[in-house]
Amino acid sequence: MKQTAAVFISLVSIFLFVTFACSGGSSNKAEKESKGEEMFKFNCTVCHPNGENVINKEKTLHKADLDKNGIKTPDDIVKLMRNPGPGMRKFDEKTISDHDAHEIAEYVLKAFK
Repeated sequence: MKQTAAVFISLVSIFLFVTFACSGGSSNKAEKESKGEEMFKFNCTVCHPNGENVINKEKTLHKADLDKNGIKTPDDIVKLMRNPGPGMRKFDEKTISDHDAHEIAEYVLKAFK
């Protein structure tokens, strides 16, 4: 009887460990993705709702328009955030850190295909 209880406790412990380890990895990925989305919504959605552009309809955040305008990588997006054209607010490093700017850029490239 003692041996059966010990085996049961061991199996439950292994199950809980595996469940915890697996959920921790996937929640970190989801957290990273949602951070880029959250920062985009806070800083960019006013002018770029759903990836559109309320100032210049030809410069949306959708892949076709980004490609047409030579913007293909997260670095290209960050560069534009730091040194925008007419009508776009400048986001310097004090406003949005380089790390956070890259999070936003990666979100844009994934979200508005």
